[in-house]
Amino acid sequence: MNTKESRPKYLNLFKIRLPITGIASIYHRISGLILFLSIPFSLYLLQLSLSGNSGYAEAIAFLSSSWVKLALVILTWSFAHHLFAGFRFLLIDQNIGISLATARMSAWLVVIAAVIVTVLISGVWII
Repeated sequence: MNTKESRPKYLNLFKIRLPITGIASIYHRISGLILFLSIPFSLYLLQLSLSGNSGYAEAIAFLSSSWVKLALVILTWSFAHHLFAGFRFLLIDQNIGISLATARMSAWLVVIAAVIVTVLISGVWII
């Protein structure tokens, strides 16, 4: 049987144009991974800060670094996006907001709300 398959031979992820619902879903997975990977670091900083006055001062000095502040902004975005997208997916699981227009609107709301919350929270302590 000699049929020509129309499937692509390779998948170029940079040429695929995902809808906003797909982007929100992928960001939800990425933010969950970032949050999971930050747990050991967060626990170490908590343990260091609770070990005494010198440990607390060392933790504060470490958190004052520019690179750490950038990581904290990313971590703040991860938490906000994962929280909002999680609520969105819980509603979708209950068949609330499953029409195409509503799903697109809620995906946009999740992405925009995560950025706004990140700017508001980070603006307080980034300066």
